[in-house]
Amino acid sequence: MPTSEHTQPGSIPPDSLIDHSAAIQYWNSVSPDVNGMLGGFPQISRIDLRASANFLAKVRRLIPSLPESGSLKLGVDCGAGIGRVTQGFLSNVCDQVDVVEPVENFARVVQGGPLKQAGKVGDIYITGLENWVPSKRYDLIWNQWCVGHLTDSQLVEYLVRCKGALSEGGLIVLKENMSTDADKEDMYDELDNTVTRTDQKFRSLFDRAGLNLIKTEEQSGIPKTLGLFPIRFYALRPN
Repeated sequence: MPTSEHTQPGSIPPDSLIDHSAAIQYWNSVSPDVNGMLGGFPQISRIDLRASANFLAKVRRLIPSLPESGSLKLGVDCGAGIGRVTQGFLSNVCDQVDVVEPVENFARVVQGGPLKQAGKVGDIYITGLENWVPSKRYDLIWNQWCVGHLTDSQLVEYLVRCKGALSEGGLIVLKENMSTDADKEDMYDELDNTVTRTDQKFRSLFDRAGLNLIKTEEQSGIPKTLGLFPIRFYALRPN
């Protein structure tokens, strides 16, 4: 979710306040549509999807073992919600896309959608990222506005599992909000039980997970008048 509402817990590590059950309760109250997925800013969806496609195209040119053009064989949309990103982007660049989504109401939308019926969506895993253990090899593991629900240690463990699930040329991408805290600290949002991390924190966690940062850039094109967090892409490969 791209919104910029937050609270600061003071000296308490923000990620220690994460409550997975409370987060599920919150998301169960959200409408299973694009407006709900984007926190009341559905107008940014097209900008968001276009920027993601452009970023992936740039990254593919940097990885010799990953073809620059043509479809990737298998991707996975982690924290997929109702499959907005799968439908508008990932299904265009992957032959098939698996889905990981802990909220049953959202996963049900994907299950009943046209991409599932057409075979473009493969397996749907109704579980949190903290519990998901990949059993396949993926060319692209896409994470967008979801890893804020993981504690720092859970995120490192999750990234290690993802690293082990990559194909030879496989790639992990995170697209996440960036903290705007004046003291350059992570920020906790009690509404949806997420942590918005700093760029420095993300880089330190990538290092702990044994991942190399291939490319990073900030999302552009979203009007600043909306008051949303800055959004940053990270493309990662095993060290």
